[in-house]
Amino acid sequence: MKKFTLILGLLLSAFLLNGQNTVDNLVQIGIEYHDKGEYSKAIETYKEALQIEPKSYVVNYEIAFSYNALGDYQNAIKYSDIAIKFGNLANAYILKGSCLDELGRTKESIKLFEKAIKKFKNEHLLYFNLGIDYFNIGNNAKAENAFINAINVKSNHSSSHFMLGRLKNNEYQRAPSLLSLYYFLMLEPNSKRSTLAYELLNKQLAGNVKQDTSQQKNTINISLNSNQIKSEFGAAEMMIGLLGAAKYLDENKDKSSEELFVENTKSFFSVLGELKELGKNKNFWWNFYVPFFYDLAKSDYLETFCYYISQSSNEKATKWLEENAEKLNEFQSWLLEK
Repeated sequence: MKKFTLILGLLLSAFLLNGQNTVDNLVQIGIEYHDKGEYSKAIETYKEALQIEPKSYVVNYEIAFSYNALGDYQNAIKYSDIAIKFGNLANAYILKGSCLDELGRTKESIKLFEKAIKKFKNEHLLYFNLGIDYFNIGNNAKAENAFINAINVKSNHSSSHFMLGRLKNNEYQRAPSLLSLYYFLMLEPNSKRSTLAYELLNKQLAGNVKQDTSQQKNTINISLNSNQIKSEFGAAEMMIGLLGAAKYLDENKDKSSEELFVENTKSFFSVLGELKELGKNKNFWWNFYVPFFYDLAKSDYLETFCYYISQSSNEKATKWLEENAEKLNEFQSWLLEK
């Protein structure tokens, strides 16, 4: 009897070990299916793993992830809840909150993210997704605060910079929007979003300037609204208008668009840096973006920076980077020191 008990114990131990290996193997197979876009097969595989280990927060999260990819948000929420219960995963909160938002339950999503942030204060994606929720319901102030919090946790989170640039553009605040878009393009210079960001950046940098040649005397009209003039970036907003008008000046008529882009970028960064040195402005925009870009404007790498962030939309920029690989390496080394 004792011998039988010992053998049974050995068999049980072997079964448990093999069971764990089976779960791990099934999860790996499920991930491979998911990565190939075969989400239903991934889910079937994960369910096999759940039969062995139903409380596995990893398996429950992965199955929720695949349900989300299928657009089955209800089931994604169901399995996210299990992952949260047994694993308390930040990613499970993020997934569930995103699904709630997709189902139009944005207020619930916001509450969930705010609850999760109290547990995971250093998870930038919680702040980012909270910002997306607030952005979608038109609460720009809270969206801005959430995106800034995400950046404070992870400064190179490109999506947060991108969304800040969009948000401030929607508010017709060109100077802060430009700062965010410049930074985004530095982090993500060659993607589909980069093309959109570069187009938006140049549109704002043009300064809403119109040339009127209908009369005998050539005139240039610069439009600024009262909010732009009265804002903390009022001087910079006026500068943007002047930069947009610069291309119409006789002294610039023979300059390429690339040369003007470099000059205008340097002028914009320099003006903001000089305003910063007056010491009046101490919020995120002035403390995070402005010092970095002011240092860049005073460095030998501004031209390289401008070509680097233009590569998604400008073939000349791509060619310049290919021909100036050494300058690009020096710029990247400079960035690592910042």
